[in-house]
Amino acid sequence: MTDIFDIIVVGAGPAGSMAARFAAEQGVSVLMLEKDRDVGYPVRCGEAISKKGVEEFIPLDEKWISSKISKFSLNSPDGTEVVIEFNDSGFILERRIFDYELAKTAANAGALILTRAYVNGLLFDDNRVSGVKYEFRGEQKEARAKIVIGADGVESRIGRWAGIETFTDFRDMECCVQVTASNIKIDPGTLYFYFGKNVAPGGYFWVFPKAGCSANIGLGISGYEGKKKSALSYLNDFMEKNYPEVPVLTSIAGGVPSIPTLKKISAPGILLAGDAGRQVNPLSGGGIASGMIGGSIAGRIAGESIKLNKPDHILTYDNEWYERIGKRHEIYNRLKNGVYNFDDERFNKIAKSFSNVSADKRSLGKLFAIALVNHPLLLIDIMKVFI
Repeated sequence: MTDIFDIIVVGAGPAGSMAARFAAEQGVSVLMLEKDRDVGYPVRCGEAISKKGVEEFIPLDEKWISSKISKFSLNSPDGTEVVIEFNDSGFILERRIFDYELAKTAANAGALILTRAYVNGLLFDDNRVSGVKYEFRGEQKEARAKIVIGADGVESRIGRWAGIETFTDFRDMECCVQVTASNIKIDPGTLYFYFGKNVAPGGYFWVFPKAGCSANIGLGISGYEGKKKSALSYLNDFMEKNYPEVPVLTSIAGGVPSIPTLKKISAPGILLAGDAGRQVNPLSGGGIASGMIGGSIAGRIAGESIKLNKPDHILTYDNEWYERIGKRHEIYNRLKNGVYNFDDERFNKIAKSFSNVSADKRSLGKLFAIALVNHPLLLIDIMKVFI
């Protein structure tokens, strides 16, 4: 195997695979390195995504669709439930299969993929990133490239090694924990959300249905709340109350950056995509679709840079990401700060008011309008993203 490439992508999640694919499609040489044994494993995700978010990048395939979602169920602290119906709005994925198929699109485009390749350093030439150091099959290796794309997740070291400011305050880092449990009898087409200080203070609790009467059940709370009571404790309380003694198939925990994108996601010789660049929706914590968007932009711009022989072309990445979706994430962050600080009484009033809206007129935009009726500046933000 050659040790010189045009582009090296670190991480084979959705962002990394799209970066590798969109670069390789332009005829440049691409190497994608994944530290784990298998692409798509372990799964650290609620696995929910909109249909639109998938269709942009890969044809729909039943083998990685676990559930088809058409409703949201919003549950306030006093038990008031309000359902919003959509038409064919989204899916719960089988991420192990989905991520694998995304990586195959990169391979089919010409990218070389190595798993169990643990990147442990960067190479530099004149303060410009020029490759990576990595361990593969017990041997220390080096691979050089004109551009490195860091798609190595929320704990990314690539950006930090390159001198990009990646620090996230613990108060902006969501503490998340989730189990996948069986024998869960819920509507297979509905996403269930729960709010309140006793289930997920400063965040939300979810129950996402999967095939075979199973479900992803978890929550995310701010690091500040997590210091007072762990996310796992809230999960255990919910399970004991609602689903005692159900079989638990998997358990995961981790952090999700609940902030807008990093101020800089590019530097000489390097780009950051996905969770590594904090390209996560701050309101929902979802990062699959936005990660694929970020990765596709990074890969395309990197490929263009190589073909044009213009190294600094990659520095246009920040602005292109911002115009595509980054500025919308800033709005979502303001909405998050407006909503997740509500007390239980406020959540109950919102649910009761929204329950008076006829089912055919219910929407997320209408819900936020009711929730933030006393916040006129945030109502303008709602109009920008929902109307």
